[in-house]
Amino acid sequence: MEIATPGRHVVGFIGAGKMGQPMIAHLVRAGFEVVAADAAEANLAAAVALGAARAADIGACVSAADVVVTSLPDDAALAAVGDAIAGAARRGLVHADTSTVSPQASARLAARHREAGVSYVRSTVSGNPVVARAAGLTVMASGPRAAYDFVLPLLASFGKTHFYLGEGEQARVIKLVINLLVAGTAGLLAEALVLGEKGELDWAQMLDILGGSAAGSPMVNYKVPPLKSRDYASTFSGRQMIKDLDLILDEGARTGVPLALTAQVRQMYAAVAAQGDGDLDYIATVRLVERLAGMADG
Repeated sequence: MEIATPGRHVVGFIGAGKMGQPMIAHLVRAGFEVVAADAAEANLAAAVALGAARAADIGACVSAADVVVTSLPDDAALAAVGDAIAGAARRGLVHADTSTVSPQASARLAARHREAGVSYVRSTVSGNPVVARAAGLTVMASGPRAAYDFVLPLLASFGKTHFYLGEGEQARVIKLVINLLVAGTAGLLAEALVLGEKGELDWAQMLDILGGSAAGSPMVNYKVPPLKSRDYASTFSGRQMIKDLDLILDEGARTGVPLALTAQVRQMYAAVAAQGDGDLDYIATVRLVERLAGMADG
């Protein structure tokens, strides 16, 4: 498929939420002209404050752009926005999507884009908004190699680590694999911390020890500072984790992989949401385990 030459280096960005805003900021700093669209006026205003131009709607955003980047919440949003992109795009446009969605929804959009002559790069990212603001995201992409090479200068502004995985939906699968480990770690970390808390360990010292131990993964160390101050403000909420766990379990069912522990973690997050903490950060599993252990919230 022929790819349009980016004479103006204009990036259309659709979805200026928690992750989209720092991506837009990095694109602007890298010298790209950014045109933003978002259904939420507050998000769009934030994008404009970061240096993006305001698009009247998705069609206007797409028609102004050489490349379109999307950051969307779920399968339904990808289907709707992707269809609008395909309907407004000229042949040769490249669409790079950074969302966490199912491989099936992504494959359906790939077929729609082929019909419209749009080159489609699945550009998943690993990291939270804090990491995104620091330009520390890991980018894991799949799709047509020529389209990936074309958008790599844009993706490189999000972080220094990037991988090309193949022509199909591999980027969607690796994102689910990573989020499975993140969710499972959050569940085990909660149980470990409350076990130590019940054993009269000093809370802050215990977190320092865990962060410096063999168990101190990057994900654990991201959470040490907010956990020390019992800060559960959301970087990625429990409800968002439930959505991703459902995608993971669906993929396991589709491919015949038993995910028994993942199913238990999904139930843990259902309990987090049922107790009113679903909009807190996903590490609010700690509050759930404290309650189950007969303790007051820390």
